Amino acid sequence: MGIRVENIQKRFGDFVALDEVTLDFPSGELVALLGPSGCGKTTLLRIIAGLERADAGSVVLDGEDASGAHVRERQVGFVFQHYALFKHMTVFDNVAFGLRMKPRGERRSKEEIRHRVHELLKLVQLDWLAERFPSQLSGGQRQRIALARALAVEPRVLLLDEPFGALDAKVRKELRRWLRRLHDELHITSIFVTHDQEEALEVADRVVLMDRGRVEQVGSPEEVYRTPRTPFVYSFLGSVNQFHGRVEASRLVVGDEAVPHDGEEFEHGAEVHAFARPHELDIVAASAAEGIPARVIRVLTFGISARVELEGLNGAAGQHFEAELPRERVEQLGLVAGQAVKVVPSRLKLFERQVTGATL
Repeated sequence: MGIRVENIQKRFGDFVALDEVTLDFPSGELVALLGPSGCGKTTLLRIIAGLERADAGSVVLDGEDASGAHVRERQVGFVFQHYALFKHMTVFDNVAFGLRMKPRGERRSKEEIRHRVHELLKLVQLDWLAERFPSQLSGGQRQRIALARALAVEPRVLLLDEPFGALDAKVRKELRRWLRRLHDELHITSIFVTHDQEEALEVADRVVLMDRGRVEQVGSPEEVYRTPRTPFVYSFLGSVNQFHGRVEASRLVVGDEAVPHDGEEFEHGAEVHAFARPHELDIVAASAAEGIPARVIRVLTFGISARVELEGLNGAAGQHFEAELPRERVEQLGLVAGQAVKVVPSRLKLFERQVTGATL
């Protein structure tokens, strides 16, 4: 089922949670709502579910305006961050609960409910835990049971609010892969909320970047990562180095130093924010003719690569940088904490400083 939200507005007192948000969620897609805490992503999810009412705008489900429909009428499955399982019920009874609560005319027989529950427990690979209670399960197992319960009522839409937020890093990674495989098998239109960039990029078909109640960018994981449209998107997705300077022809001037940028047209003298990923930053000797002066803070070596943390000097004082280099390059330079060097970006993405929506 396709979903469309049109001009959604929501306030909590003086706080604007959603500001004229319009989005399409095509049928069968797995979409991530990504952004910092307080950006409006969970509020939008709850409005789609019918758990919150928008102040203005509409929610269209499968071509029909569902803005006034009760949550039960929307055929939406909702998975909460903290599972919301019934502690006094077994795993089997938790999953069966929604089926047993259907109106008498829609309710399945006991045998059909039993068959459906076991079918779902097999789907989430936990049929062997049917008679246990939630307190006897791990966090990852509880989250899978919560998902099975949401799927039991055969929803047309699956909504997940920070589904892995309460889990440790290793379990989160395992469940991300599992959710992606499950979605590929079921093809239910699914929307999940997260503030974890890696999670969104790894799991989703499309990513919706939100900040301060507005949509900053929508696209595939590759599109939003490789071609960010705003400083906020660039800085939010992964580690990034930021330089403050001005444009002079094909050069970016930072303090008293200048480095080349990749040919984008900006007015001479324009004040800009320039961005480079850690792997786009090289380190050269302090005596090199070109580069931005910096001092090494520390060197962290992991396998074949190393992360070098630096602080800017002179005109870049107060700025912090991070470079990701091959281990051999770090050894060649003999980098140690306190060493004066220069950093040279191999690629820079420039934005004028007055770009709307920047969080810098």
